[in-house]
Amino acid sequence: MVSRKASDKDALSVRERLIDSADRLFYQEGFRAVGIDRVLAEAGAAKASLYAHFGSKDELMAACIERRALDARAQIQAYVENVEVGQRPLRLFDFLVDWVSQTSFRGCPVQHLVAEYPEAGHPARRSALSQRQWLHEQLATWCAAAPVQNPEQTARALVVLFDGALTAAEQDGPERAKDARWAAAQLLGANR
Repeated sequence: MVSRKASDKDALSVRERLIDSADRLFYQEGFRAVGIDRVLAEAGAAKASLYAHFGSKDELMAACIERRALDARAQIQAYVENVEVGQRPLRLFDFLVDWVSQTSFRGCPVQHLVAEYPEAGHPARRSALSQRQWLHEQLATWCAAAPVQNPEQTARALVVLFDGALTAAEQDGPERAKDARWAAAQLLGANR
């Protein structure tokens, strides 16, 4: 029984090393550009470990996006938790400005994945879609508490602003996120 716990710990460690290495490489260089042999070398893992834990590069990509999405959700929740629910839509754009201002910012990994893998049935696209739905649901809830006249439509418009700001910030820097925050404030104020 003791040896089983040790091997479970080792297996988890290999799995986490694979996700850590893949995530870092995919974010820096792109999903298609990074081959599985490179991930395995970086993780210090055998090919059999990849297939035992994920089955394919596609499933490893899905695990990376899922972890990124869960981390982003936790960061967003922590960032907005100290303001009233109705203030959270605009606070999300403060989060965005802070995120794109980081020197490590290289764009949105979910947007990168969707651009590189347009096939709707790709395993990692399911995680990307889940993140998009979560963001919309949060904004719709927050907009309803704002209150705005049409919380659903306003939430959808804010998602578009958020996405656009991420894309623009990757090219032009944090000023585009500041512009999006301004536009979000106008939209929220006009819909009251």
